[in-house]
Amino acid sequence: MAEVGIFVGTMYGNSLLVAEEAEAILKKLGHKAKVFEDPELSDWQHYRNDYVLVVTSTTGQGDLPDSIVPLFQAIKNDVGYQPELRYGLIALGDSSYDRFCGGGKQFDALLQEQGATRIGSVLAIDASEHPEPESVSNPWVEQWAALLN
Repeated sequence: MAEVGIFVGTMYGNSLLVAEEAEAILKKLGHKAKVFEDPELSDWQHYRNDYVLVVTSTTGQGDLPDSIVPLFQAIKNDVGYQPELRYGLIALGDSSYDRFCGGGKQFDALLQEQGATRIGSVLAIDASEHPEPESVSNPWVEQWAALLN
């Protein structure tokens, strides 16, 4: 089974809830999973040859939440090319804002630039349609878990 690091960017706790639900689902399916609420680069590096699941919300202007910005900057400035990395991404946002799920889109773009392989498609959850994001993310996580080896 796979080893998955779940990296969270959250403002109000919804992303953390989604991440904790994902951790429970992955463990139930036999994978090893761990949530990082205040992730550091050393945590990220541990999973470079395994799997990463990024779960992040988006702040007002389409930016990443403060809790994950240091990790994003460290990956951008210190990691570089990482073709061995396989990842999934769950982006939370609100479509009433111009830069819907902008935080998640930034993270996805960075990992694509660095040669990482996205497993499955990005899940974008719209808060205005799904006030309980785990109702959308849980089925997606189950499907994503089936893609891991």
